[in-house]
Amino acid sequence: MGRPAAPTATGLTLDAGALIGVDRGSRELAVLLQRARQLELPLYVPVGAVAQSWRNGRAQVRLARLLGSTDVQVVPLDDASARAAGQLCGATQTSDVVAASVVLCAIARGTAVLTSDPEDLRRLAPRLQLIPV
Repeated sequence: MGRPAAPTATGLTLDAGALIGVDRGSRELAVLLQRARQLELPLYVPVGAVAQSWRNGRAQVRLARLLGSTDVQVVPLDDASARAAGQLCGATQTSDVVAASVVLCAIARGTAVLTSDPEDLRRLAPRLQLIPV
C-alpha cells in the first residue's frame, strides 16, 4: 500500500476499520500510530467504532491494548451527539450513524480520521481530512 502518510492534524480519530486493522496487526497502522504518539497527538475512538470492531476481548489483544492506552480517549455517544449523528445522516441521505459519529468526533476535535472507508466519510463531510488505511 506504500508508505503511510504522516499525520498532519491536531490529532487522530479512528473508525471501526482502523480498529480492525490494529486488531489484525496492520504494519501501516502501527507506523501511523507510533508516529502520532511521537508527535504527542491525541487519539480518539468513538464508542460506536469500538462496538463495530469488538468481538472477542480474549482474542483481541492488540485492540484491547490500544483501547486501554492512556493516550487514547474513547468518546461516548450521548443523547446530543446521537441526535447530531442522526441529523447528519438525514442531511446527507446516508444511514450509518456510527460513521456520522466518527465524522462529528473528528470535526469537534479538529482531527484527521484513520479510515478504511473514505468514500462513506467523504459523503458525510467532503472537507474532512481522511487518511485511508
